[in-house]
Amino acid sequence: MIWELLWEHKGKLMGILAGFIFGLIYLLVGFWDTLVFVVFIGTGYYIGRKLDHKEDLREILDRILPGKFR
Repeated sequence: MIWELLWEHKGKLMGILAGFIFGLIYLLVGFWDTLVFVVFIGTGYYIGRKLDHKEDLREILDRILPGKFR
């Protein structure tokens, strides 16, 4: 019964968990360090999503940093 309730509201639960983790990081290390942490996570997600869609890593890096990986 409890698992069905949690499964039904998994998006809300994941949002609360993410908010709790980022709030804890903010309290422990400060605003700017947390912001840098979020940027690293976003960049990792972006590159990982592109790799999941079978894009070449060199093409991805060339779009991010043009002319550096030819």
